[in-house]
Amino acid sequence: MTSLSLPLQTDRLILRTFERTDASDLCAYHALPSMQRYVFTRTRNEADVAEALQVLRGHVSLQRPGDTLTLAMVRKGDKKVIGHVSLNWQDATSGQGEVRFCINPSFSGQGYTAEALSAMFDLAFDQFRIHRLFVRCDGRNHHSIKLMQKLGLRLEAHYREHALFQGEWDEELHFAILDREWNRSSKVKELPLRRQVA
Repeated sequence: MTSLSLPLQTDRLILRTFERTDASDLCAYHALPSMQRYVFTRTRNEADVAEALQVLRGHVSLQRPGDTLTLAMVRKGDKKVIGHVSLNWQDATSGQGEVRFCINPSFSGQGYTAEALSAMFDLAFDQFRIHRLFVRCDGRNHHSIKLMQKLGLRLEAHYREHALFQGEWDEELHFAILDREWNRSSKVKELPLRRQVA
């Protein structure tokens, strides 16, 4: 993999690696009960969030399959961390990667996730030469489903009742896009979300 120049910038966000001082902002969304099915590390209190922050602070590069890069979504205006987006390099031979995202519900529906995902897709395809990206999505999360469609991803799988979470069956959707499809869709849709390397 190639060297990485951070932070990235979108119209309204700075995307950077996590810092020690992000604990309070991270706790504001990471510890919410409604977020536990979506986060890397389950968190119930500030101590759990501190441990999760350590994990996220270790996600700083892609050097070999299995590595993850996680970037905090920081609003330019107030420098508040409102979520994060991650790229996991899954397979080198076939160029496969997975993108995950998590946003503070107080800031959802305002286009921030679309900006962050667009920048991460650009990074994955342009700099890391990933061939195919996929994104998992809760089958009941209609906002995320619409976002995947807006970004040009195609639904490839629907896993019905594949796992139990707190006594409730999960419905998981897998969306994906190829490098050549992203290049085409980003031009056709004219998304105002392109990344700029600072």
